[in-house]
Amino acid sequence: MRNSMMISAVFAALLIGSASIAQDKGMAKPDPPLVREIVQGMPRGEKQEVRVLTATLKPGDKTPFHSHRFPVTVYVLEGTFTLEMEGRAPVTVKAGQAMVEPPKVKMTGYNRSSTEPVRVVIFYVSDPDTPFLDPAKH
Repeated sequence: MRNSMMISAVFAALLIGSASIAQDKGMAKPDPPLVREIVQGMPRGEKQEVRVLTATLKPGDKTPFHSHRFPVTVYVLEGTFTLEMEGRAPVTVKAGQAMVEPPKVKMTGYNRSSTEPVRVVIFYVSDPDTPFLDPAKH
């Protein structure tokens, strides 16, 4: 009896799986994650503010020396972005790649190219009305 129940369950799972495959034909699905990272320091309040920003760094541009209160996700649309963080090795992210900037770490971002711009999309989740960045001293 137990084996027949197990066989029935497996058979049902196969049928359900086959049905879902048939229904998925022509349905858009996301690609695998560009970044999948466990982070600390996310806001814990009842409400959070989600911001999606874009930025363009012209050849040779850099960001101010700063930190963020919460993690920031950066997706590079075009060019190569270099991030230098205090006490850590520099990180270079190319078009089509993404990275997570940690909170409470002083940093500066660069476009090291002398000819190509860098275009990025930035995703930031914070407590409402939190500044995007806090200027830091070297």
